Amino acid sequence: MAHRDDRALREAIIRICLRMNAEGINQGTSGNVSARVEGGMLVTPSGVPYEAMTPDAIVFVAEDGSWSGGWRPSSEWRMHLDIYNNRPEAGAVVHTHSPHATALSCLRRGIPAFHYMVAAAGGRDLACARYETFGTQALSEAMLTALEGRRACLLANHGQIAFGASLDKALWLAGEVEAMARQYILACSLGEPVILDDAEMTRVLALFDDYGKQPARA
Repeated sequence: MAHRDDRALREAIIRICLRMNAEGINQGTSGNVSARVEGGMLVTPSGVPYEAMTPDAIVFVAEDGSWSGGWRPSSEWRMHLDIYNNRPEAGAVVHTHSPHATALSCLRRGIPAFHYMVAAAGGRDLACARYETFGTQALSEAMLTALEGRRACLLANHGQIAFGASLDKALWLAGEVEAMARQYILACSLGEPVILDDAEMTRVLALFDDYGKQPARA
């Protein structure tokens, strides 16, 4: 497989991995990161500590799932590739085993509209995909179902996955999912959270169309 001039992107993927662990939304090598490139994606290798990872270890996986070279892609490469093949707006994917999101996923519970920020992922709630064995096509298909209309979801007894237009945006959303999971668990420990109704979430989603966008500067 021919390599393109993508060293800067490979280095950016490693930086996102290091940030992911430094920010406390992942531990060890349990998570994985990818970015879309022409003809496929670049994804982290399987089982390599982020501190020891080099740009050459980042694996190119083609749209048909093939790869070559001395490094195997992450065991979860199917989830990443299926997001790119089914969601044209996705430019990068971050998958983590963040503590609070994973705790909820082990209860097989999603995150309802207890807070308006669930709209950050594009929907009225955050779904939890059904359980399937890690690294399998069945898990990838369950994930795609839970991601319908959304840019993030929980994965039962596993963790979370989020995508964005860029590596930074995908990491930001994964951080928001973990923050919401933590807040939801805290709220549930105090009582029954009040869930925002569909009418309010429709208003919130409309407002999120312009969230974070700044007018162009002259």
